[in-house]
Amino acid sequence: MGDKPSTMTGAWGTVAAVDGEHALIRMDESGCGRCREVGGCGGNNLAKLLCSTPRTFRVPNPERRSVGERVQVRIGEGSLRRSAFAAYAFPWLALLLGALAGSAAAGEAGAIGGAMAGLLVGWLGLRRAQRRDASDPRCQPSITS
Repeated sequence: MGDKPSTMTGAWGTVAAVDGEHALIRMDESGCGRCREVGGCGGNNLAKLLCSTPRTFRVPNPERRSVGERVQVRIGEGSLRRSAFAAYAFPWLALLLGALAGSAAAGEAGAIGGAMAGLLVGWLGLRRAQRRDASDPRCQPSITS
């Protein structure tokens, strides 16, 4: 059974500093670089409104890229979708379901308690997803060019 080659999502940046085996990359854009493509989420446009400072990331630097060098930083294709779901959709759904369950069980006070319980479940789910992705090499950024 052959392995399917993984597709990657990438964005361009510049090496701002080198720290041992890692490089600090200042990203050119605040999104995945697919904002202008058909099906892109447009996150770069929102990021420009909300965050005026350049985004920087600490990335393994096995090829010893030097300061000032322009590089492409990539991550596995599905990792952005999974991260967005874990950060936004799952906590929201947990809050909503908790409020609905609490409301059905105990009216308005139950809805408030259920919503708070849902937020806790959403937060715990987000923490679990962060730990899982931290050990998954497909979710780790890498310098590719």
